[in-house]
Amino acid sequence: MRSGSTQSPYALIAALGIGQICAWGSLYYSFPLIAEAMMAELGWSKTDVYGAATIGLILAGFLAYPVGVAVDKGHGRALMGGASLMAGILLALWSQVDNLIGFYLLVAGLGALQAAALYEPAFAVMARRVGPGRARAGITAITLWGGFASTVFIPLVQFLLNHWGWRDALLVLAVINGLVCAVAYFGFIRPEKDAIHFSHADIGHVLTTDKQEVRAAFQKPVFWLLMLALTAYAGAFTAFTFHMYPLLLEGGLTTSNVVWAIATIGPAQVGGRILISIFGSGTSMRRIGVFVVAVFPLVFIVLAIQPSSMWVIVAVCIAYGASNGIFTIVRGLVVPEMLSRRAYGAINGLLTFPSTLARALAPVAAALLWSTTMSYDVVVWAIVACAVVLAFSFWLAAWTSRQANELAMQPTEVAITRPSARQAPPG
Repeated sequence: MRSGSTQSPYALIAALGIGQICAWGSLYYSFPLIAEAMMAELGWSKTDVYGAATIGLILAGFLAYPVGVAVDKGHGRALMGGASLMAGILLALWSQVDNLIGFYLLVAGLGALQAAALYEPAFAVMARRVGPGRARAGITAITLWGGFASTVFIPLVQFLLNHWGWRDALLVLAVINGLVCAVAYFGFIRPEKDAIHFSHADIGHVLTTDKQEVRAAFQKPVFWLLMLALTAYAGAFTAFTFHMYPLLLEGGLTTSNVVWAIATIGPAQVGGRILISIFGSGTSMRRIGVFVVAVFPLVFIVLAIQPSSMWVIVAVCIAYGASNGIFTIVRGLVVPEMLSRRAYGAINGLLTFPSTLARALAPVAAALLWSTTMSYDVVVWAIVACAVVLAFSFWLAAWTSRQANELAMQPTEVAITRPSARQAPPG
């Protein structure tokens, strides 16, 4: 084995982590703040502005699989670095926009670039560097970095909006993508150091095998159960994220209490990930996931009954944040643990395709549900239903994959036929 295969990936983890903070912060968490400032200045409606984000997320869903395949083939450096440069250009152009058509084209493009800039391609790059079976520590570390995105960028963007306005804020975000993210990815994603070069001599054979692994995944019930679980999770997570502020206000909390309760979610996510990295290193992701998915229905059922105590709401937000932070790691590692250790990017891209569509449509669906009764009661119970689907489908996927693993580990029995008394032995 060449020496490059044994180099520690700490520099790559730090580069991907910094890139995730900047990508999530500038492409995802900053959007509601920029959108509100734009609507106030240009007089556009909320439907007009958020429609562009929905289109972008739908495009990202369709790009998830080809992006995963490209990373599997060793193009992660060009893909993630190029996406960061393109994001910088589109953000700069967005700062000059004054018509709705141009806004839609630019924001839809930025949404599509999320397929090549957020967690999934970063996870695939890490899995390719160290091998999917050894990617757990790296993926956990990347999510720890990414967990600080909202903590860093929401105050930063609000500061820029308060002092310079949304156009200059977008220019700053453009520079961050074009310099920080692009330099991190081009400088530290090194395909020549990937583990695949040290375990396989025939790369053409490897890619052929990857295609066979993708086809084989389609034939496994675990694949479809995980897809259902991840889609239900994406729907519940996004609907709650986009509507939790008005939802908690409707429950009777004051504005300051709502802001304080929501502020506990980010640190709880990071805390959950730290606990798993310290105390769960020897536990399978399948077992961790079985326990974590059970928390989501309980959290949303408590919200559905509208508790009046502020401390109950805070406890719910902390439980939700910790569980969400842990499940981010789980969904990054279910492919090598429960499906296949090959073709990580491609299989993960297929699994997350409907999840991305759910992220795009869930906020709109929740708004439509609210408009039917002018109350968030029906919305919360719909989120409870998604959480229940998440829990049961993941439990069934975990049980099915464990049964398949136990069956695969059983020794093959070879039947030996003896000549009967009535049959003369040969010869």
